[in-house]
Amino acid sequence: MPVLQEKDRVTLQHTAGASADILLYGATVISWKSSSNVDKGPEERLFVSSKAAIDGSKPVRGGIPVVFPCFGAPTHPDHSKLSQHGFARSEVWVLDSVVMDNEAGVSVKLVLEPTPRITSVFPKAFRLAYVVTLAEHQLSTDLHVENTSGTDVLEFQALLHNYIRTPSSDVRISSLKGIKYYDKTEKTDELRSTPKAETRTFVDVQSFTDFVYEDAPGKYEITWPTGAISLRAVHFKDVVVWNPQEEGRKIADMEEGGWEKYVCVEPGFVRGFVKLEPGKKWIGQQVLSTILDGKPFKWLKRFYIHCQTLKRSPAREV
Repeated sequence: MPVLQEKDRVTLQHTAGASADILLYGATVISWKSSSNVDKGPEERLFVSSKAAIDGSKPVRGGIPVVFPCFGAPTHPDHSKLSQHGFARSEVWVLDSVVMDNEAGVSVKLVLEPTPRITSVFPKAFRLAYVVTLAEHQLSTDLHVENTSGTDVLEFQALLHNYIRTPSSDVRISSLKGIKYYDKTEKTDELRSTPKAETRTFVDVQSFTDFVYEDAPGKYEITWPTGAISLRAVHFKDVVVWNPQEEGRKIADMEEGGWEKYVCVEPGFVRGFVKLEPGKKWIGQQVLSTILDGKPFKWLKRFYIHCQTLKRSPAREV
């Protein structure tokens, strides 16, 4: 199965028809096409705004941007010179190697190390490796962080900012009931820092949503009437659910109505900081799949039943 390298990107191709495109700028996956047991052929699973810059001039609005070493506006003293979401999504990574190429799948590793520009705003020793693996029905993205210092602790946050292509009016995210979260859409700092408990079995984004779930289960099902994606995360203890709805009009590189075409479900370590001792490594992993728990659309059947219940009882809580 070929790995195709162009000037600005790497393309992975699977014999079953699946494919993935990875920009070297930001190591951003900008396309993942995969079939499921109900699709006739591979379909695009990620959303990228038609107004997104993919020329390296700014972070990509869509796909799977890599967030490191801070999430949102910096709050750690070591990150004080950084812009929102850090620098990993706005630096050019290097294709290091083809990790795997066989019938099971194809995998590549990209790396990012300090440059003079990075060091000017983040004078810490580190090495990032990003392993992207494509299988017939899955995309796996593993972020490896190494503290290459011999003396200093490396403190960081990390997150994979998935833009899942789906109708936002119909999508539901499961396995978050009972989880503590922080609502970043609240009007005051006090309210934004006050935890709430998720009471819904199926979380929707029909209104402006920017929720940070802390110590989440790491297993999520993203379902809508005609499709589903499962997400499994390891060592990403938190997950963010985001869709701006009409607030998306304020985002310069968001296409008109783009917020109707995706939901962001973003595994990360963003409440607190990973504290990595000198010479140590940390790995955060996610696996996106079009087949849920080996049984395609197991959760989707529950979703259909739930939707029918809602039609009969419009006021019922979801």
